[in-house]
Amino acid sequence: MTDRPVAAREPAGTAAGVRTADRRARRGTPVQRVRVALLSLVSQVACALPEAPLVALADVVGWLWYRLAPARAAQARRNLDRVVHELDRRGQGDPRVRAAVDDPRALERLVRSAFRHDARYYLEVLRVPALRPKIFEDRVVVETPDTVEAAFAGGPIIFVSAHLGPIELPGLYLANRYGRTFVAPMEAVDDPALQGWFEGTRGSLGVRIVGLREARRALMAELRAGGQVGIVADRDIAGGGIDTPLFGAPAPLPIGPALLAIESGAPIYAVGVRRLPRGRIAGRLLPVPVAATGTRRERIAATLRAEAAAFEELIALAPDQWSAVFFPIWPDMAAEPQDAP
Repeated sequence: MTDRPVAAREPAGTAAGVRTADRRARRGTPVQRVRVALLSLVSQVACALPEAPLVALADVVGWLWYRLAPARAAQARRNLDRVVHELDRRGQGDPRVRAAVDDPRALERLVRSAFRHDARYYLEVLRVPALRPKIFEDRVVVETPDTVEAAFAGGPIIFVSAHLGPIELPGLYLANRYGRTFVAPMEAVDDPALQGWFEGTRGSLGVRIVGLREARRALMAELRAGGQVGIVADRDIAGGGIDTPLFGAPAPLPIGPALLAIESGAPIYAVGVRRLPRGRIAGRLLPVPVAATGTRRERIAATLRAEAAAFEELIALAPDQWSAVFFPIWPDMAAEPQDAP
């Protein structure tokens, strides 16, 4: 035995106990950590296997998802119906989109295609650790090269995107082109272990994730340092958005991009990527005019209208790749009954 005093275990309410509990909370529960370990394993397997058969498998998963999730399909059907009717009114959209205006079967094909593309998106998330800049040489078609060169001429930039196509790619492109960490906000998931996995995988692309609470301060600091930030801004997740015309009806859009541009003087560019046949990917960049006159709120509202117009132009090229169609977008449709195929 020893005559040295034995330290008593600190009760949970002490500072040390609180710190220990806080560390455990940040790591997540044992079940959450096991889930993320399995997710990491699946991700490693997905990165190691050839892409083509995995894409085929994702298409099958998307078809099954469509059959097993009628409420989700009904939401997509309503949203896509609004999109295709507005595109037809404007004389936009490819033949399969225009056909969906009057043919319920054509509309249903778009809904099924949306499920397949959403399944592909989750496959792309799993394969993020395998992404390399060489993809831009081999598979990506830049459709607006002059605008891209103008955007990267120097100075801070705000990039905005809809939930369209393989949205992980712009972060890799920007980080690779810019040569420094690219900052983007992300809604925190209610699972610390999973949140850590998202931050780690996207960090491998050169993207620094910040939470929504600290987003304004962190993004403004990056812009003032001459950096570049990216915001997915087609859904008002945090609340406080402004109703803005989107495909012919008001939809709340987050004010963040417009507010940052007005306060920092940084320009806004809307980025859109979409999947093409045979594994190819198309990307384009559109300048978004930032309103310079009027009250602060008027400038924000006018800038959001310009942003929404850019989103419409990008989404019109592939509305079935706009994954926001699976969620409520327009308040006037929120109470509509769930229809059946």
